[in-house]
Amino acid sequence: MSVALFNALLELGDDHLILGHRVSEWCGHAPLLEEDLAMPNMALDNIGASRNIYTYAGEVEGKGRDEDQLAYLRLDREYKNCLLVERPNEDFAHTMLKQLYFSAFMEPYWQAALSSSDETIRGIAGKAVKEMAYHIRHAGEWVIRLGDGTEESAKRMKEAVEELTPYVEELFVMSADAQECADDGILPDREALRAQWNQTVANIFDQALLELPEVKYPQLGGRTGHHGEEMGFLLAELQYVQRAYPGMSW
Repeated sequence: MSVALFNALLELGDDHLILGHRVSEWCGHAPLLEEDLAMPNMALDNIGASRNIYTYAGEVEGKGRDEDQLAYLRLDREYKNCLLVERPNEDFAHTMLKQLYFSAFMEPYWQAALSSSDETIRGIAGKAVKEMAYHIRHAGEWVIRLGDGTEESAKRMKEAVEELTPYVEELFVMSADAQECADDGILPDREALRAQWNQTVANIFDQALLELPEVKYPQLGGRTGHHGEEMGFLLAELQYVQRAYPGMSW
């Protein structure tokens, strides 16, 4: 179980770390001053969750690796994040839709994790579930504003929907490790959260005048370490300081 739990925790930690890094790229570049404050805060929420998850993963692994080593000293094929979170920001519409898709999944995930048989998981979930609820509200308001906005903003949001929706299915995919943890009541069953995700997104899309497209060929592979080339560029930036100055402490 320790191996399965370690790998399942890496899936969660990597999702939050990589999305947190993507959102942080907007710092100093957001379209409004208010968003220049909100975006880094949401990034910190995700990175903070990843720190807690990595710390516990290191304890479960029992090999002395801490949060920094798990975050910064792995190669791209060793990351288990879903492909959705590593997608480039493109524009503000892409970023907000990606945030909505992920948060609409993680809020019920952490809600279900509050009933975990693992005390540490329950503790992580207690903080994260509140943050995800805020992320849904913030990103959802922007999706509505852009989708039901100007001709240009509506066009960009529809393009974001077409581009990102094929990556959603991987949120619900259960790896063998995640399934083992779900069977033992440690982590939630991802598939069981689909109905709530659909309802959350449908309510927002209805107000945004958007429709979910049919996805015939979902994009998968992140859970098994098969990432796009953009992941290499992301890690080159994310890991630079640790790689350049190994073991540095503040």
